[in-house]
Amino acid sequence: MHGLRHGAASLALAAGADVKVVSGELGHVTTHFTQDTYRTVFPEVARAAAEATAAMLKPVSR
Repeated sequence: MHGLRHGAASLALAAGADVKVVSGELGHVTTHFTQDTYRTVFPEVARAAAEATAAMLKPVSR
């Protein structure tokens, strides 16, 4: 059951669910605990972050 709980929380956070909502559903006192415990970096999320960072480094055309 713990694996299902962890997976559901991680997927909800990766999908953009508000951490306060996820934290409340899990019964956590703080959102910090939820973020530290249930944040999994999925490949798609990591790729999107890398692409957004790379986009900021591209020269601006004039």
